[in-house]
Amino acid sequence: MSAVLEAVRPIEEYLVMTDAEIAERIEFARKELGSRVVILGHHYQRDDVIKHADLTGDSYQLSVMASQTEAEFIVFCGVHFMAESADILGKPAQRVILPDLGAGCSMADMATIEQVEDAWEQLREIGVLKNKVAPITYMNSSAAIKAFCGRNEGVVCTSSNAVPLFDVYLQNYDKMFFFPDQHLGRNTGAKFGIPLDKMVLWNPHEELGGNSEEELHEAKLILWRGHCSVHGRFKPWHVDRIRKQVPDVKVLVHPECMREVVEISDLDGSTSFIIKTVENAPSGSKWAIGTEVNLVNRLAQRFPDKEIHLLAPDLCMCATMYRIAPQNLAWAMENILEGNVVNEIVVEDETKHFAAVALERMINFTEKNQKK
Repeated sequence: MSAVLEAVRPIEEYLVMTDAEIAERIEFARKELGSRVVILGHHYQRDDVIKHADLTGDSYQLSVMASQTEAEFIVFCGVHFMAESADILGKPAQRVILPDLGAGCSMADMATIEQVEDAWEQLREIGVLKNKVAPITYMNSSAAIKAFCGRNEGVVCTSSNAVPLFDVYLQNYDKMFFFPDQHLGRNTGAKFGIPLDKMVLWNPHEELGGNSEEELHEAKLILWRGHCSVHGRFKPWHVDRIRKQVPDVKVLVHPECMREVVEISDLDGSTSFIIKTVENAPSGSKWAIGTEVNLVNRLAQRFPDKEIHLLAPDLCMCATMYRIAPQNLAWAMENILEGNVVNEIVVEDETKHFAAVALERMINFTEKNQKK
């Protein structure tokens, strides 16, 4: 890297370039940087970005894979909380770059650390915390909320390991406080037979989350009022309609979908589960998949011998993920090449420490479950 840094290239330069020129410049920068950089592409990322990715996967998987490389720079084509996780799990010398700082997550934004801490204090004031209460946050949350769980005997979970983690915590705690996705929490709790009247919804804009003290004391599972803007668009009528339109179709959805959709679907599971299910399905099988459109389209292209439909008729795209365009990636890569680290995501040390504690608990519990 040059000792004298050049001026940061303005993003506006890239907005007038052709798609072919942008792609060529990304690949040139990647070749020049070599093993010093790794480009991560989340499953929901658009095709014209994912084609440049060195590694593809879900958010946690990508962070782990990046940490196992010797790359100096991790360019995360995902959203903000994912880049934070890469910084938490990465090597100390690795630097994480988010090509567009506007790429956030509406679900993650539905629970701020101030709101979560206020909710915890309200539970303390009415005596709920005299029992053993475990805070559990979905991976789709800020580093600050992950750190909150780390400080309070809690854990982080993914859609892949939510079931084994619930199993552990239901055996050892009186109740769980799950955030920010109410649907994943409700669907996972239902798999353990927790009745819906023992699951209460916490609205952060109301006193006691809109619940009575009695309801909070009686609840086994307190669910934060948050949801995924993509998976929340799938409705029961979509399932009914596709079954009428496509005989013998199997409906496969993500557990971020509402309970009413999951209940009438054939299968539900994480992004990895969805991919593996389609991979292992027999040729000629028919699938209606309730998840992000880019992933569904790629599955349809990858498996032309199978009939694959998007469950909903309208476009179910992750709009914030879509903010990362090839122009942003080219801008970030060429600035690195010229010695300028732009849009670096840095989690401060104390937050990083306690977030890592919560993630380590998740890893340890998951490994123990796999050995059983």
